[in-house]
Amino acid sequence: MFRAEKGFLIFWITLILSLPSPGFAEEPESAVRQLLDSIRMIKDGEDISAKQKKINQKLSDLALARLDITEVSRKTLGHYWGNRTPTEQEQFVQLLSKLFVKEAFPNSGKFFAELALVYGKPKMKNASASVPVMVIHQDEGEVEIDFHMLNHSGKWRVVDVDLDGISMRNNLRSKFYKIIGKHDYKELIRRMGSKLKDLESNY
Repeated sequence: MFRAEKGFLIFWITLILSLPSPGFAEEPESAVRQLLDSIRMIKDGEDISAKQKKINQKLSDLALARLDITEVSRKTLGHYWGNRTPTEQEQFVQLLSKLFVKEAFPNSGKFFAELALVYGKPKMKNASASVPVMVIHQDEGEVEIDFHMLNHSGKWRVVDVDLDGISMRNNLRSKFYKIIGKHDYKELIRRMGSKLKDLESNY
């Protein structure tokens, strides 16, 4: 009887120790792994089933939760962000989120699908971190990707991605500035909405 009780106690101690503590903050590398694992399982194409589309949506939701999309939106609009009303800011966040889901995630999924990922040691500084990931691409060779992150209440969220030193956020901001500068903010929103409509019609 004592042996059985002892075995039962060891089982529960092992189980409890294997569970994350409620106050334990996740590691930045873990957040990046979850982001990339979700994106890599997204299937794209005109012939995917209705079931796969539902799976894609769940995976996209998981990936989107690993992005600080509000911070990305604020940074990509730069000084134009402060000129927008709260309603306009929310509209922009929603548009950018949907474009990530319909275009950025599927394209990234194709890129990462068959590649081996080598995670480097994260660089930490207060509430920010950078997680380096090296991939070997058949055509591009070695590609270095850095995921820049911020910590909010113990949860790490991606705010920028550098591909061989080129910032995704800065690249988007440059494109947005060019459209706004040549036209206006309404034209940027119109183009984003039109792009999204085209993507949804082909999905």
